[in-house]
Amino acid sequence: MQSTATLTAGTAARRSTTRSLLAAGAAAGPIYIAVGLLEAAFRPGFDLTRHSLSLLANGDLGWIHVAMLVGTGLLTIAGAVGLRRGLNTGRGRTWGPILIGVYGAGLVAAGFMTADPALGFPLGTQAGPPATYSWHGIGHLVAGGIGFLCLIAACFVFARRFASRGERGWAAWSVATGLIFLGGFVGIASGNQLPLVNVGFGLAVVVAWGWVTSVCAKTRAALGN
Repeated sequence: MQSTATLTAGTAARRSTTRSLLAAGAAAGPIYIAVGLLEAAFRPGFDLTRHSLSLLANGDLGWIHVAMLVGTGLLTIAGAVGLRRGLNTGRGRTWGPILIGVYGAGLVAAGFMTADPALGFPLGTQAGPPATYSWHGIGHLVAGGIGFLCLIAACFVFARRFASRGERGWAAWSVATGLIFLGGFVGIASGNQLPLVNVGFGLAVVVAWGWVTSVCAKTRAALGN
């Protein structure tokens, strides 16, 4: 009786921890979007149609964006651990969480390696791209690129998982998210500075974060209370 009770308590504790990890992962996206939009609204000289959010890591208030990147990256990693613990069977239960975890690690790395000032931001910066790129500016681009590609791959890994389980709506949403984010990433990586490209990438980021939040929330709900 005692060992059975101990086993039951251990299972309940594990489920509770997993639910907490998934809740952290689900919170990462809303925090990223909310803080990013607030920064964009109140930082002088910042223009969402011209500037990437990464530029907000510069200037006197750049620490806010750095903290946001590191914090949401850690929350995403927590969510990935929760997904690995919560997905016990089926396709994608290993690589899906790993890819999302690498995306989170990319955010953390990008937070510590700030983007170079560019395009007139912060105020007083030259109007065009950086004349030279610093080591941390290059590191920021590399970390972000790796993270974005892993998130795109995760969408397709989970699409296969959902399709194999007969969850066609979730599979279609995962494929659509992967394609949208891939298109946005290709556009911004091309160096094209058209407002449409920059805004399009921003919207793709919102879609991708919505997908991460939903997958974490779905897995958490399946665990029960």
